[in-house]
Amino acid sequence: MTKGTQSFGSRNDKTHTICRRCGRRAYHNSKKECAGCGYPSARKRTYNWSEKALRRKTTGTGRMRYLRHLPRRFKNGFREGRVAVSKKHGKKAA
Repeated sequence: MTKGTQSFGSRNDKTHTICRRCGRRAYHNSKKECAGCGYPSARKRTYNWSEKALRRKTTGTGRMRYLRHLPRRFKNGFREGRVAVSKKHGKKAA
């Protein structure tokens, strides 16, 4: 068997499938590990030698469902379950 055209016809099995954590086609079927994010490891796979990859994966590139509202909640002192004091009518805060 040669290494060229003839052998390319037999390459019809998939090594990597979609990863359930990062969504990339990088989950290795036989190793049961993602080459992109390191799933099922608890820690996310990141390396400082790839600056661009860090930029793509960093905080702020996704939805930030929790973190997005933190600055506003911090500004208001993390108040919950009460009505905010109106600043329009000149009511003084006690």
